[in-house]
Amino acid sequence: MEQVYIFMLFVFAVLAIIDLTVGVSNDAGNFLNSAVGSKVATLRTIMIVASVGVAIGAIFSSGMMEIARKGIFNPSQFYFDEVMVIFMAVILADILLLDLFNTIGLPTSTTVSIVFELLGAAMCVAFIKTLQADQPLSDIYNYINTTEARKIILGIFVSVAIAFVVGAVVQYLARLVFSFRYEKSIKYIGGVFGGFSLTALSYFIIFKGLKDVTFIPKTAIEWMNDNIGMLLIGCLVFYSILSHILIRMGVNIFRIIILSGTFALSMAFAGNDLVNFIGVPVAAYQSYDIWHNSGVAHNALEMTALGSGQMSTPTAILLLTGAIMILTLWFSKKAHHVIQTGVNLSRQSEGAEQFSANFLSRFLVRITVGTANFIEFITPKSISRKIDKRFEKPAPNPDIKEEDLPAFDLVRAAINLVVSSSLIAIGTSLKQPLSTTYVTFMVAMGSSLADRAWGRDSAVYRVAGVLNVVGGWFLTAIVACIGAFIVAGILYYGSVIGLIVMIFVVGFLLIRNAIAYRNKQRAQSQGRHFHRADLATIGGVIKESSTYVSDTIFRIDQLYSKVVKNLGTQDLSKLTKNKKNAKKLEKELDEMKGNVYYFIKSLTESSVASSKFYILILDYLQDMAQCMTAITLNCYEHVNNNHKNLKFNQLRDLKSISDKMEEVFKAEAEIFKGEDYSKLHTILADCRNLKDEVSKMVQKQIDRIRTTETSQKTTKLYFSILLETNALIRANNNLMMQFDEYQKQQARKKRPLNLKEVQSNYNK
Repeated sequence: MEQVYIFMLFVFAVLAIIDLTVGVSNDAGNFLNSAVGSKVATLRTIMIVASVGVAIGAIFSSGMMEIARKGIFNPSQFYFDEVMVIFMAVILADILLLDLFNTIGLPTSTTVSIVFELLGAAMCVAFIKTLQADQPLSDIYNYINTTEARKIILGIFVSVAIAFVVGAVVQYLARLVFSFRYEKSIKYIGGVFGGFSLTALSYFIIFKGLKDVTFIPKTAIEWMNDNIGMLLIGCLVFYSILSHILIRMGVNIFRIIILSGTFALSMAFAGNDLVNFIGVPVAAYQSYDIWHNSGVAHNALEMTALGSGQMSTPTAILLLTGAIMILTLWFSKKAHHVIQTGVNLSRQSEGAEQFSANFLSRFLVRITVGTANFIEFITPKSISRKIDKRFEKPAPNPDIKEEDLPAFDLVRAAINLVVSSSLIAIGTSLKQPLSTTYVTFMVAMGSSLADRAWGRDSAVYRVAGVLNVVGGWFLTAIVACIGAFIVAGILYYGSVIGLIVMIFVVGFLLIRNAIAYRNKQRAQSQGRHFHRADLATIGGVIKESSTYVSDTIFRIDQLYSKVVKNLGTQDLSKLTKNKKNAKKLEKELDEMKGNVYYFIKSLTESSVASSKFYILILDYLQDMAQCMTAITLNCYEHVNNNHKNLKFNQLRDLKSISDKMEEVFKAEAEIFKGEDYSKLHTILADCRNLKDEVSKMVQKQIDRIRTTETSQKTTKLYFSILLETNALIRANNNLMMQFDEYQKQQARKKRPLNLKEVQSNYNK
């Protein structure tokens, strides 16, 4: 039997490495969002600072491992084999859950996941034990450390409200003090702010972080604890003087605070959250060590020793896990995806929103707007004007590219890091596994709200994003508990076979998610987007848009022919796929069109003509995509509702239109690929003939209705397809005419003007 548990320890080691990679990918945004969003330094510098913090924090995390061993369940109530089932179920469920959230790109809480997975797995084994012993189900509570579990869970969720409120209040006060033009005020109060900020960070880094380090003498730690007040006052005075001197020397104290905060927060992450990744495997190894030295049967040894006393984690294991975390931090693409979510939701500027508005976000925004209007009404006008002046944002530097501008300024980034680090430091010192995700995310959202980053045009989308993330957290708790419960049941009854099956299931799902994520990223990278520099002239628009227009027309052509074919065969699954592709194309064009406002504002006066050309191109392409979406949706609804299929003559006519449209679109694609627009007059003639053909088919269907038996539903579908096809051809015709007009203008520029044209231009 010992060979089985040795195999399980090997599995634990492999799964711990996987759990580290998926966990760090999810939590990287917690301590990198502020530094990355404010662009306080190069990404390389930020990553180096964070890596050092993670390495040191990993060494300091030994004391937090108690949570995995005895924080949620009572080890004395379980035998060795049952404890191993609980631990294995937890780590298997944790990997699946975190990888799912990473693939989606949402930050979730590794602390909440591990707590509820321990709770679910322990409850499953306890439930089985009570049934086998014919005990009342109420005895399950004897197996769970209800007092400690309730304390941990309550602490996690209370931290959400505390972090949001504290972040909002502190940021509001900081903005009143510094405003967005902090260059003047920082000379007078920057020293005090730097003193308080760096003292707060040092309190965690030095005094709280060193508390659990085994290689520091206990007498030194006891002396620091006894003289903590004096030491903090000394730090405050020292850092205040140092900050004032640095400011006078021209050093931006906010940069030092942000980098120090990034270091502190990454250290807090490793010290507080490392238990979430290796706490369970370490506890499993310690359990095996207890059983191996006991000489008792695996199903007869009560794990009382696991819950008694304090077991330190070997420093070598902590160093190894710290190295894996750092490598993941540098090379995980999913980590960058999660970081982007947090930065987008808290950015100061408006733009394309990642989340869609919902009923609850609209309701909350209406209430907030009404409350704000009431407060503004009762506040004296003079005070309101002074407050509004502190929140006036300076105009962006026109020489800096839009993508190079920071998402928010250094003041907000510093507040985010100092407040988050302080709250997590308090939780860590109290041995409470506060969720770093909850704290950092909610502090960032609170500071964004206080900083007026959520304007009337973006508030519903930002609030919807916050609700989606917070809802995902609660979903994490439910799914983690249920998932671990199910996995524990499979392992308990399936024994070794159940373990092997679950390992294959986890491997399969991880590979599948990795492939899906890679395909998604590849599709995004292949997507064409126009850039400001490419649209400075009409010639630039023509050159840049030719390939994109060609690709879009090809996609519409392929989609139209597939829809007609799948409608004829009544293939619902393929029509479903066609509907998704049509909506995807329409959404892509809608996003590009939605960014026109911000794009035109950044253009010079000489680029107005090119921007108009750009708008018209996108408008015609969007019209074509909308027609295609309508056709696809109508066909899908018709087949999905099990209505009669179209008549043979109707399908034949649609196939004829599809074939002729394919010929036209292929010819257009060749023109755009070669950028030779001299043959556009032929395409325009073909478009007119195609429209006439569609009109004849409409008349033929009218005649059919009067002379032959037809179905009302099929007639409605057939007419909708023909009319949308007619609109599709018309939009395509307008697109071609736009390029044809450009070709004629170019031809007129190349030939000399005659006397009449000169006189006409002079009169204009």
